[in-house]
Amino acid sequence: MTGFAVRRAIEEDLDAWASLRHQLWPHLSIEGHRAEVVDALAQPDRLAAFLCFSPAGNAIGLAEASVRSDYVNGTETSPVAFLEGIVVDPSVRRQGVAARLVAAVTDWARDQGLSELASDAELHNTVSHAMHAALGFEETQRVVYFRKRL
Repeated sequence: MTGFAVRRAIEEDLDAWASLRHQLWPHLSIEGHRAEVVDALAQPDRLAAFLCFSPAGNAIGLAEASVRSDYVNGTETSPVAFLEGIVVDPSVRRQGVAARLVAAVTDWARDQGLSELASDAELHNTVSHAMHAALGFEETQRVVYFRKRL
C-alpha cells in the first residue's frame, strides 16, 4: 500500500485513463474511450475520475464516478454519487488501491454535498461483490432486467 498516489484525472492523463477504461469496458474501442474521457473532462461537476499511480508513476487503477439525479436502486436521497466503474491492475490487487480510489470518490461526493455513494455490479461478478463489501458498501437489491423486441 505504501507509495501509491491517487489524484483526480486531468487532460494529460487521457491515454492512461482511456487504457484503464478499456480494461474495464473492452467492448468500446480505445478511441471511443478517449472521446468519452474528453466528454467527462468537460463536465467536472457531474463526472469525476481518479487515477492511482505506482511509485514508478504508472497508472495502476481507475475509479469513475458521476452525480445521478435519476432514481438509483437502493438509495434514499437524490441526487447521489454513483461509482460508475473501478479497475485495478491485476499485479497490484489486494494492496489497497481500490480502497484509496473509493476514498477519493467518497471525498469528491461529500464535496459535492451528497450523502450517498451507490454502485452496481453484474450478478455473476462475485469478485466485485466482495470488493464492494470490503470497502463498506452494503447490498441493497438484486435486479434482473428484461426486454422484449418489438
